[in-house]
Amino acid sequence: MSLSAEVVRSAPKVLLHDHLDGGVRPATIVELAAQIGHALPADTPEALGTWFAESADSGSLERYLETFDHTVAVMQTASAISRVARECVEDLAADGVVYAEVRYAPEQHLAVGLTLEDVVAAVQVGFEDGMASTGIVVRQILTAMRHQARSREIAELSVAWRDRGVAGFDIAGAEAGYPPTRHLDAFEYLQRNNAHFTIHAGEAFGLPSIWQAIQWCGADRLGHGVRIIDDITVNDDGSVELGQLAAYVRDKRIPLEMCPFSNLQTGAAASIAEHPIGLLTKLRFRVTVNTDNRLMSGTSMTREMTALSEAFGYGLSDLEWFTINAMKSAFLPFDERLRLINTVIKPGYAALKQQAGDVPAG
Repeated sequence: MSLSAEVVRSAPKVLLHDHLDGGVRPATIVELAAQIGHALPADTPEALGTWFAESADSGSLERYLETFDHTVAVMQTASAISRVARECVEDLAADGVVYAEVRYAPEQHLAVGLTLEDVVAAVQVGFEDGMASTGIVVRQILTAMRHQARSREIAELSVAWRDRGVAGFDIAGAEAGYPPTRHLDAFEYLQRNNAHFTIHAGEAFGLPSIWQAIQWCGADRLGHGVRIIDDITVNDDGSVELGQLAAYVRDKRIPLEMCPFSNLQTGAAASIAEHPIGLLTKLRFRVTVNTDNRLMSGTSMTREMTALSEAFGYGLSDLEWFTINAMKSAFLPFDERLRLINTVIKPGYAALKQQAGDVPAG
């Protein structure tokens, strides 16, 4: 029996892959756009939210990325960025998230004169305001755009802010034609500075992108990583064979930041029931559940986990497994991760399981 959205919403959740500019409230976009004279494709928050979801639901990663033009356009001043960041924390808290790492590309917010430092500071102001009012923990991940040439600069920025709210680094954008190795200098810099980083890989592009991210660049986690399924063979008798790369990813417990509904929109999966997350979970890869872009996918952690429960029969024990996987994989000091697991996540699930009499899906 699947879990209700109400039960899932009340469960503690950990979010590792969420884009700040992909989760702006439609009403906020309408307000901020009016202030700066930016033309939108729809006039009301409701219509705009529908437009984003429909535009993103195209089956193309490139088309999906185009929807960010409007969110980024209204996030060009410190006050606007801080507002979006604060509202992000509030929305995640309302969704039952207890820890989140939210990413964005500082280089995309410089159109009206902000510096890279200004952008990071503005996000941190918003996050701290949101954390103060909600009690949850949120950290930044700074992203460099893989089609640009500022990754070393952004990597240095992430190291400079590592003790001031920035947990790690990432590269994002279209994979095809822009392999991770193009930014090797940035990753080597991060490694020399003992800094954490994840890499968008294996979302729209296949195994070579994952292989480069791990074996050339040294990624701590894989952003999406859904195409690792291409290195797994399910035989007619139900037995499963892992290729060398898939076996390495599982053996090394490399976290997969999986984003089911986003993958449906970009064509990486045909349906939730057919999403590779089912097999990867059964094979006990280090699977985590994430939202990617809450606005574009019309999603939340509650929606993602509820849909997985419906598709695969997951119960509270399974959702707890995903959540602890994510907390173990967070770019947060070990003692802080352990504290959240032992004082927030495990007690939260124990209380819910006691109420529901949950049995794991197995």
